[in-house]
Amino acid sequence: MIKIIVGTNRRNSVSKIIAEIFQGILAEKGAESEILELEHLPADFTATALYENNGKNPDFNSFHDRVKEGKKYVFIVPEYNGSFPGILKTFIDGMTYPNTFRNKKCALIGLSSGIGGGGIALSHLTDIFHYLGMHVLALKPKLAKIEQNMSDNLLTNRLYVELLHTQADMLVEF
Repeated sequence: MIKIIVGTNRRNSVSKIIAEIFQGILAEKGAESEILELEHLPADFTATALYENNGKNPDFNSFHDRVKEGKKYVFIVPEYNGSFPGILKTFIDGMTYPNTFRNKKCALIGLSSGIGGGGIALSHLTDIFHYLGMHVLALKPKLAKIEQNMSDNLLTNRLYVELLHTQADMLVEF
């Protein structure tokens, strides 16, 4: 089962909409997936589940276990302040090092309100995942000006849709 991680804890995020769109694409290709939203992390996990408190927060442990059981991942990565959201980095820091992601595979999808499509954020995240031993799919769609390329929770940019379909095919075969 492919784990789709919504890389923000912002409620009603565009990232979640993109995750749902990608989940639909994977379903068309016969691939099972599960969406995991960082907004469902325990609000206090930075103080109760990291470092010396590792393993002590049952709600975080449950989320952690769902992530850890995956073999393939898709990270929906919104651009925040020229990189990716801090909550995503903190979430990664809370995973068991190095075994949660080592020798596993992931795809990254960047999105932004501006013209970069989250390219720098994807580069930063790729470096982190390489450090952790995860294999990152080379095709990383960068969905720039995302709000202008959506209508009624659907992508209206045909190139973006094609890129997501191509990436899904590659991830299934990866």
